[in-house]
Amino acid sequence: MAPSPNEDHGSRAGRLRSRRPTATVRLKAATLAGRVAATASKIAGRGSGASIRGKVMMQLDPQALAKLLVGKRVAMVSGTNGKTTTTHFLAAAVRASLGRDTYRLVHNADGANLHHGIASALSERPRADIAILETDERVVADMVRLGRPEVLVLLNFSRDQLDRHHEIKGLGRSWRNALDAVGLDGPVVVANADEPLIVWAAQTARKVIWVDTATTWIQDASLCPNCGANLVRDQPDPEAGTGGDWHCTGCELAQPKADYAVVDGSIVDPEGHRWDPQLNVPGSFNVSNAACALAAAQLMGIDADTALVGMRTVTSPAGRFATARYGETTARLLLAKNPAGWAEALPLAQTDTVILAIDSAAADGRDVSWLWDVDFEQLAGRTVVATGPRAQDLAVRLTYAGVEHRCVPDLTAALAGHLAPVDVIATYTPFQKLRKMGGV
Repeated sequence: MAPSPNEDHGSRAGRLRSRRPTATVRLKAATLAGRVAATASKIAGRGSGASIRGKVMMQLDPQALAKLLVGKRVAMVSGTNGKTTTTHFLAAAVRASLGRDTYRLVHNADGANLHHGIASALSERPRADIAILETDERVVADMVRLGRPEVLVLLNFSRDQLDRHHEIKGLGRSWRNALDAVGLDGPVVVANADEPLIVWAAQTARKVIWVDTATTWIQDASLCPNCGANLVRDQPDPEAGTGGDWHCTGCELAQPKADYAVVDGSIVDPEGHRWDPQLNVPGSFNVSNAACALAAAQLMGIDADTALVGMRTVTSPAGRFATARYGETTARLLLAKNPAGWAEALPLAQTDTVILAIDSAAADGRDVSWLWDVDFEQLAGRTVVATGPRAQDLAVRLTYAGVEHRCVPDLTAALAGHLAPVDVIATYTPFQKLRKMGGV
């Protein structure tokens, strides 16, 4: 309701003050109810309770998320692949800088990254003044508006959950519009310079720090998001360890000059200093994730030495790369949600037997046609087990790839009886089941 033109400033301020206790009481009541719901969920064995806590909170207080963001330095991380690990890297860097004051930090470490999950995490440490938040691609625009983040890390766009994210350009446009709307009040963006759609989305930000991540997956970037013309890439430079720069054939959109770069497994900063990340998670893609996290950490005032010390404490972010026991079987868990993720995960599978777990629940995306974009041919000569509710679909793809395999839809049966350690690569839903089964 607009104030009356005859109402003086003092009376308006008094009226607003009188509302604050009611708003605070409502948030506290919603938070308490959410905690009760989360506890009930855990007791019932339905999960961590993070999502239901947030749902209950926001049902009782629709403004809970906005209220919980007030007064915090916020850094957000989003993208199709790597956002969980990158957020863990950044949170670990902040934690290392805080020393004993880690109570000041809140982080949605379990990966619950929609509105409800973020509200849930924030409610666990409402007095924290620093929030490091993994943010689903679909809610970035809302979070930019509500949280006014200080730093926003944008990693990549890839075809993911095809039935829900039909056209990734639509997501990119929502980011671009959100950054344009907040203008000079918006975040400093740390953006992947190798990704054309990310570059286009970040163009409206008030300031961008570009990271050359040496991306190898380019199948999702063939047309210019600005004008629709073909994108072309220069020849890669093997000695530098980087892919070729890209540019549009129809407009001026082109790969920007990087501030940070991944070169031969190291991170080169804007001053030209070369940092060996010495991470405790595998994969060249995680060096790229660490480069983005390092850029964000330095924007937040954390020196590189401290940031990297923190990042090296990350070993199995939200269960990724964790090793668990299933009866007599020892398994390492790898998450792969889409072709870009599988392209990175498959080379990490080093065991003689590899188990591939596929589902098409809502969290996985119901459309599994992406299986035909994955290079399963590289598994030829290995012992492969296809499992999960969509094991038969995977078995067909493996047959065409010339990969000998067994089809065992039941996850427990597929894991049984392996005397030597195995690597398991799974989509989201079976991955979460494996975490629960293995106590990860």
